This record gives sequence, structure tokens and C-alpha cells, in this order.
Amino acid sequence: MAHLNENHVTHNPFEGENASCKRNDAVDAGVGFLVSFIFFVLMFVIAIIVDAVA
Repeated sequence: MAHLNENHVTHNPFEGENASCKRNDAVDAGVGFLVSFIFFVLMFVIAIIVDAVA
């Protein structure tokens, strides 16, 4: 057990040194919601336009 000189519970070896993101998750969730909302609104508007033209 002497080779475990770092926190092996929270350290991800694939991230590298100090790679954990410190940003607020609420901002990322808000951006994701906004992008998906705009996408579905755009699809709805395109469907309304196609329905009106046909």
C-alpha cells in the first residue's frame, strides 16, 4: 500500500494533472437546455411552414 501516495478514490488517471472542471454545472445545464429548446422550436417552425405551403 506504500505506492498509493495520492487520493486513489477521486483521482482519474485519464484526466491528467488538475483536469477536473471547476465550472458551475447549472450554467452548462442551462446552455444545453437552451440549445435543445432552440433546435426543437426550429424543427417545429419548419414543420409549420411546410404544412402551410403544402
